[in-house]
Amino acid sequence: QVQLVESGGGLVQAGGSLRLSCAASGRSFSTYAGAWFRQAPGEEREFVASISWNGGRTYYADSVKGRFTISRENAKNTMYLQMDSLKPEDTAVYYCAADSFRGVQASDYAYWGQGTQVTVSS
Repeated sequence: QVQLVESGGGLVQAGGSLRLSCAASGRSFSTYAGAWFRQAPGEEREFVASISWNGGRTYYADSVKGRFTISRENAKNTMYLQMDSLKPEDTAVYYCAADSFRGVQASDYAYWGQGTQVTVSS
């Protein structure tokens, strides 16, 4: 069992940066793959980035490639999403997720945080 709590969201101007954190509790987190998803109002939850259990492999949605960086520190049971060059279309609630399989579908992940709001103004 893994519990996840996101933090770091907020309001930022276009072109700015934010770093989201996902704090995990439970001894299994270091063995799980992790991911970030986002959901804008009226939209389905969409994949943003994923990372393997040891951080050795990462994968990004085309819409964020080159602007966002996913990372993790297993010693701190924490996963991060560094977001640079933010655009208004990045506005959404951002969720972290974890499970044994590193997929790109929301259904691939059993464990979810409550979400943190990111708003990018133009």
